[in-house]
Amino acid sequence: MAADARGLTEEDRATVRIENLVRSFGDRRVLDGLDLSIAPGEFVALLGRSGSGKSTLLRALAGLDHEVAGGGGLAAPDDVSVVFQDARLLPWKRLLGNVVLGLTGPLAEERGRAALAEVGLAGRERAWPVELSGGEQQRVSLARSLVREPRLLLADEPFGALDALTRIRMHALLRRLCERHRPAVLLVTHDVDEAIALADRVLVLDRGRIAADLPVRLPAPRDHAGAEYTALRARLLDRLGVRGTPSTGPEEEAA
Repeated sequence: MAADARGLTEEDRATVRIENLVRSFGDRRVLDGLDLSIAPGEFVALLGRSGSGKSTLLRALAGLDHEVAGGGGLAAPDDVSVVFQDARLLPWKRLLGNVVLGLTGPLAEERGRAALAEVGLAGRERAWPVELSGGEQQRVSLARSLVREPRLLLADEPFGALDALTRIRMHALLRRLCERHRPAVLLVTHDVDEAIALADRVLVLDRGRIAADLPVRLPAPRDHAGAEYTALRARLLDRLGVRGTPSTGPEEEAA
């Protein structure tokens, strides 16, 4: 098994350090000698075709793959939060109860209220999850993740089920929250435009290894029509094995 070194401290240079990571399911090797480092506060997006190992990598970082055969070195902090595509709110708990789930101490509810206010849901603490839209539920999920002040935030296609306009609003919200709380972020997505819009660095995972590692040096908000944006998008689509003009949006084929 891989050496899983939880508990990296604030003094460590990298929030995540992975060396020669291998993960296998039976005879199928999903991660094949993967190397990766994520700096404190860095926002990294991970692209890849279905079956390339994206979710397997997230599970390894979250410490959830104990039964998977593997090897290599993996070092991550103890304080990790995960945001899923499904908000996964408990329907029998009100919003505040969902946000502070697992928190202890006299300031837990105060922190929960502040977290809900940060995502635009102040005054909705006693609402039930069923009363919320999909976008609002995902806001609660973000509040629940960030109220714990994680050093590492793992996001597994958190906006994949939302409509296009809601996704744009959620992108802006996530960037604001990350700039405020400064966790390192690893976002798994199938959407090339989402990766470029949000990340400081975009990775492409192919056959269990990092096939591309491209910095995003574009000022925010990022202009989709700009030459640098178009060129970066084309490079990423090419790495994903998609052929065609960058303006046609063929990344869905790569999913």
